[in-house]
Amino acid sequence: MTVRVGVLSFHNSKESKAICNAVEDLGHEPVWLREKNVLVRFTDEGFVLEPDADVIINRLLLSTAQQPAEAAGFANAIARFRPIVNHPDTAALASHKIAAGAALVADGVPVPKTALALGSEPLSRVRHEFGEEHVYKTVVGTHGGGAWKVDRTDLLTGSVGSRRAFLQELVGTAGERPRDLRVYVVDDDVVGAMYRYAADEEWRTNVARGGTVEDVTESLPETVDEIARRATRRSPAPDIAALAIERAGGSVDGDRVATLRETLDDSVPSCVPKPDQSAESDAATVGLTERVVVSGTTDTRAVVGRADTGRSRTRIDLQLAAAIGAGPIQVSDPAASKGRTNGRQPVVDVVVGIAGTERTVDATVEDRSSSAYPLLLGRDVLGDFQIDVGRRFDERGDESFGE
Repeated sequence: MTVRVGVLSFHNSKESKAICNAVEDLGHEPVWLREKNVLVRFTDEGFVLEPDADVIINRLLLSTAQQPAEAAGFANAIARFRPIVNHPDTAALASHKIAAGAALVADGVPVPKTALALGSEPLSRVRHEFGEEHVYKTVVGTHGGGAWKVDRTDLLTGSVGSRRAFLQELVGTAGERPRDLRVYVVDDDVVGAMYRYAADEEWRTNVARGGTVEDVTESLPETVDEIARRATRRSPAPDIAALAIERAGGSVDGDRVATLRETLDDSVPSCVPKPDQSAESDAATVGLTERVVVSGTTDTRAVVGRADTGRSRTRIDLQLAAAIGAGPIQVSDPAASKGRTNGRQPVVDVVVGIAGTERTVDATVEDRSSSAYPLLLGRDVLGDFQIDVGRRFDERGDESFGE
């Protein structure tokens, strides 16, 4: 029996490609469900999914979706009629740090001391419990974005822009390089574990921020092994593919799964939907200059920003960064920003709102006091937009950020 395995993923990633390739390598048929090719219909005959699949692997990333409720609802509609791996309700819980933390606490899994306050007064009332240094995070975020190390004197409001934020205990490392541990569990078996180490002068361990990894699958402490089994039921690509195939009634070769587990095959899958050459791009359009709402940990300001697609990273004026409470300042690899090759660059996390969307980015801090634009928008913000260079925002609507 050949199983058609649908991978519901609207973004390009190594993991989605690896899952599609693993399905094919296991002798079954992958179907990549993308925005350009997927269709859901309700007809007189009932539910119709095009292209159809026997089982669905949900890879929609709610933490980066512009409209996460829409993405979760779409996946839930499919889940009513097809077996699904990574149920959208579970994905929604995992994408919300407080909801995920509550699930862990309810099951007796230890978590750092945490407090979410929806107003400034209750936030101030409990803040003294978190020590001189602690962590301030948005409740939804990924790749280490929306996370700041702050001290007790920093002014916090309970939100960053329109996003709720919470306090969390800073887990000390006793002078060692900051690290965390990731464990992958499938059907109650640990199939992999790794330490993630923070880059130099960085406290966050995300690989997207220069972190490195170390395989510790064979040396995992028993206590951690037990916690991981209780906390998760998800897996790497070949195991995810095998789980989906078996859930749809198909069979897989266990030895083949073990072999595929050794290599991440993120080559372009054969099931990638062919692009529609006649279709126009549905990307939103922004002008060469646009009104932008930029937020730090203490304030939000509206300014006029200018597109600079030659740079991968957004740049923010030092005065504006100070006004919104962006910080603390970190340092980054100069290769991350085109045109800056001498010396390391100061960066801060900010939330940038433009054309109805919000992005958390690590922006380069520089003195732009002589420039008309306190914010230059790089590809980290503009990657999903079309730029109309002939369109400019009326600068009379700009607001002062220096007061």
